Amino acid sequence: MLDKIVSFFPRVFEAMGRGVGLAVAFVLKPFVWIGQWVTRRGIIVKAVLGTLLLCLVVLYGYFFWATQRWADFDPDYATAYEGAGETPAKPAAGEEQSCQRSLIVDATAGLVDFNVNQNAWLSSMILYKLGLFGLAWDKTPFFDNKASFQRGVNQAIRRTTVELVDTLGRVRGTSQIDPNLQAARGNLQFDESTWYFSLSPFGPKTPTPSFYRAAIKDLNAFNDRLEKCEAVFDARADNLLQFVDRIAYDIGATSAILRERSENYSSGWFDTRADDRFWFAYGQLYGYHSILTAARADFRDVIAQRRLKPLWSELEEQLRASLSIQPTIISNGAESGWLMPSHLATLGFYVLRVRSNLVEVRLVLDR
Repeated sequence: MLDKIVSFFPRVFEAMGRGVGLAVAFVLKPFVWIGQWVTRRGIIVKAVLGTLLLCLVVLYGYFFWATQRWADFDPDYATAYEGAGETPAKPAAGEEQSCQRSLIVDATAGLVDFNVNQNAWLSSMILYKLGLFGLAWDKTPFFDNKASFQRGVNQAIRRTTVELVDTLGRVRGTSQIDPNLQAARGNLQFDESTWYFSLSPFGPKTPTPSFYRAAIKDLNAFNDRLEKCEAVFDARADNLLQFVDRIAYDIGATSAILRERSENYSSGWFDTRADDRFWFAYGQLYGYHSILTAARADFRDVIAQRRLKPLWSELEEQLRASLSIQPTIISNGAESGWLMPSHLATLGFYVLRVRSNLVEVRLVLDR
């Protein structure tokens, strides 16, 4: 009896080994067949196929490198805007009052530059569009975190440019729309996933990053004109109220997305869509951290008059605290679970706190 028990385990492992071997052979069979077919071809066919294979290896190598390298990513980057513009230089006797650049516009242009110049814009890369054997990368747990993060940052950028065109870059919303801001908004609303060629409609295309780079030039051109007093930035209390209100709605929509995923799915480490939701929300907070820190300088007079400094400081602190959550693998476990954490619920808590701070600021401005 003991001999049978002892011999049972070797047989199990032997069967498992045969099963693994058959699975590997099945996966490798097409490649073996292709290799045999190539060996029977002439030198020209081999050279062409070898060149194509080399190009494919290089493309995938660059793709994997681009998805894993987060250049210039820094949760503390918004400190560059802290205190800026608080004490504008006074003109000397006989000199005219000089105009100042908008730090909101500078921060927005900087975020676009971060997305498409400091890093590769992943959503429009051909290998990202092709996915994993036809399955979209967003539906897998691989290589999509950075793309989701970039789209989250882009959401904050888009909302800001809309407000710049509609209210902040005009006098009481009745003056002519600024052409540079209008062009920037149009370029940044362009589809996020356009490559150099499309099947529908068929033909060559201008890729997404080219439009976004053009928006950087438009934003900088507006600020250059603003510095020369040739453009308008209307830093009134009602404009700040509307700006804060729109951001609160934007973040509220993201909070609903996090809540829906957290409540209806609890697969823990095996939820392949949880990372998309998490990094999109994280990118949105990352973008607004910079923009709202810059807004403190642009609206310094309004913030001082309405005694908003403590509330605004708390808002910035909450935004920074949310960026400290950087799990290696995103888990969407049950909120009451003990084995697998719920990173979506954790980030959602910070999103709600930021939104609550924005609502408080709005209430003060509305008095």
